[in-house]
Amino acid sequence: MIYLQLYYEFLQVGLFAVGGGLATLPFLYDISDRTGWFTYEQLADMIAISESTPGAIGINMSTYAGYMAAGIPGGIVASLGLITPAVIIIVVVAQFLNKFKDNQYIQATFHGLRPASTALIASAGFAVVMIDLVHVDLFRITGSFIDLINWRALLLAIVLFYLSNHVRLIKNLHPVVFIAFAAAIGMIFNFAEVAL
Repeated sequence: MIYLQLYYEFLQVGLFAVGGGLATLPFLYDISDRTGWFTYEQLADMIAISESTPGAIGINMSTYAGYMAAGIPGGIVASLGLITPAVIIIVVVAQFLNKFKDNQYIQATFHGLRPASTALIASAGFAVVMIDLVHVDLFRITGSFIDLINWRALLLAIVLFYLSNHVRLIKNLHPVVFIAFAAAIGMIFNFAEVAL
């Protein structure tokens, strides 16, 4: 039964998460809330792993989430659920796109989808910031505003943002270099010790 539920949940994600892999995050938060298959912290780990492994982030996230819920078969079923709508839609679109590519309604639809995917990606980005850079639970325990912010993670994010956008020699490096650098810094400075 869990396999059917996984397939159905990720079929919906694949059908409605317009805008790529990060647009799946609001749906994954919803699945977490409704099913309890994984926590928000595990979702943050999924993002890190999905971003640093080859392949599309959406499929990596669905595989990881399915694995967390029901092992290897769950990962396979969740992945199949996620890609099913895309395969069907691409086959249908490929058949009709050349015929209708200049149609004003089709063009308007594509232009309407852009803000929707932008909003979904922005929402996902905000959720990741809240999980990784803000420690609301620790703040509730200690009551100290200093504990509200994960200062080490914030500093690393600021440094990487600055380097990747403003230092000419560095900003043209492949994203894998930044991922490897961040992973090394996380291990060296033991970022896990402050995680709740």
